[in-house]
Amino acid sequence: MKTVTAAILVIGDEVLSGRTRDANTQVLAKALGAVGVQLREARAIADDEDTIIEALNALRTRFDYVFTSGGIGPTHDDITAEAVGKAFGARVTIREDARALLENHYGDRINEGRLRMARIPDGADLIDNPVSIAPGFRIENVFVMAGVPRIFAVMLDAVLPTLEGGGVVGEVSLPCSVPEGELSAPLGAVADKHPKVSIGSYPRMKPEGGFAVTLVARSVDAEALAAAEADLRALLVEMA
Repeated sequence: MKTVTAAILVIGDEVLSGRTRDANTQVLAKALGAVGVQLREARAIADDEDTIIEALNALRTRFDYVFTSGGIGPTHDDITAEAVGKAFGARVTIREDARALLENHYGDRINEGRLRMARIPDGADLIDNPVSIAPGFRIENVFVMAGVPRIFAVMLDAVLPTLEGGGVVGEVSLPCSVPEGELSAPLGAVADKHPKVSIGSYPRMKPEGGFAVTLVARSVDAEALAAAEADLRALLVEMA
């Protein structure tokens, strides 16, 4: 079954400084998973042109799709559009279709800063933004989108139907009372037996104190996932 992969670049000094919490990676991962695209890498990087170009060029050759979040607003530090253009060797100008959207929205309040949001690389297609109108854009396999979570989400809604997905990943979650230290070897043996299934253990704090563990198995192969689930359930019974 075909595997389709993606990565996300979260762009913004405010994320790296801790002032802003990234919410878009989780939203993207869940939405992509539902259409058969597996998010394989997430990077948070600074508002630095060379850094954006280097990261984008590395990711767009490794993954089927790359999404960027942030840096397409009206201020001086919104440099994502220019960096993406340079990564592709494409000229970036104020596009007339993007300009028309902004002028219609802002009317007499349009200004030079707001027109910065109409900067689009040659050859790119606009991504609709019904919340604040300023569009994102797609160039080849790269989707350049807003950092504001609500706007990112509606842009993603517009993008999802255009993606070519692969197999949808199925998931099984099993609560486990066995400490991870005792679970390590037998769980590794189950994982080795089912190479088509990703198996992990995830500890969490219990409200009353102490730790609990959840076993998670994931695979695009439903038959392989079912077999792994059966072995995991048998392991939990054996170790109870």
